[in-house]
Amino acid sequence: MTILRQGISSRMSQVVEHNGVIYLSGQVPIDWSLPIKEQTKEVLDNIDQQLALAGSNKSRILSATIWLDDVRDFDQMNEVWEAWVDPENPPARATCEARLAAPGVRVEITVTAAK
Repeated sequence: MTILRQGISSRMSQVVEHNGVIYLSGQVPIDWSLPIKEQTKEVLDNIDQQLALAGSNKSRILSATIWLDDVRDFDQMNEVWEAWVDPENPPARATCEARLAAPGVRVEITVTAAK
């Protein structure tokens, strides 16, 4: 197992690679005051950056899990997702509503990708 980028604490890593598979921790937006579309864009931009650092990209995403603070944001989040995702290689995906770790965070996304 290779830890590619250590997280902000010893309890987790941002990115881990094992046997050619890259696992990203849950990615949240930087600016929690933004509306859902902008928060989603920030998260997807961060995923692009994390995957690039690990030697991969969005066309190699195998699966994604998306948590929304309010499932009524689904259509707006999905609009941003559909503009971003590689249409030739869409991953398996699940989306659900959950109380997220911090007030103001409206979306969290984690992905698993091939190297």
